[in-house]
Amino acid sequence: MRFAVDRLDHLVITCRDLETSASWYQRVLGMEREAFGPKNRTALRFGGQKINLRPVDATDEDWETGRHPAPGVQDLCFVVAVSAEDVVSHLRDCGVTITDGPGPKYGALGPITSVYCRDPDGNLIEIATYSNER
Repeated sequence: MRFAVDRLDHLVITCRDLETSASWYQRVLGMEREAFGPKNRTALRFGGQKINLRPVDATDEDWETGRHPAPGVQDLCFVVAVSAEDVVSHLRDCGVTITDGPGPKYGALGPITSVYCRDPDGNLIEIATYSNER
């Protein structure tokens, strides 16, 4: 039987320092932190999705994960409903270095304007807005 994927439910980011990473995503991207599961893991919620934070020293018994989990290997794009100028202003207010943008790119639904920065582990974070979301 063939099937089609409906949506992304969650993804996992391996991080060097769970507290530093969780705080950054809360402060910079406005995500909500929560503890989950019997081992009290940490997740960050936004919209209908979440990011699970996996400490770099977690064992295979603790987490089912990719073959080579490592901090700083993710390239993630988050869509926001504000202008790219507002994103730039917010990142500057948070003391976050902008590595590129704002500039035109192409997202899953068409043209976007993107601003790039890095999280505390060096993951590339793209913050994008669709032209009709201002």
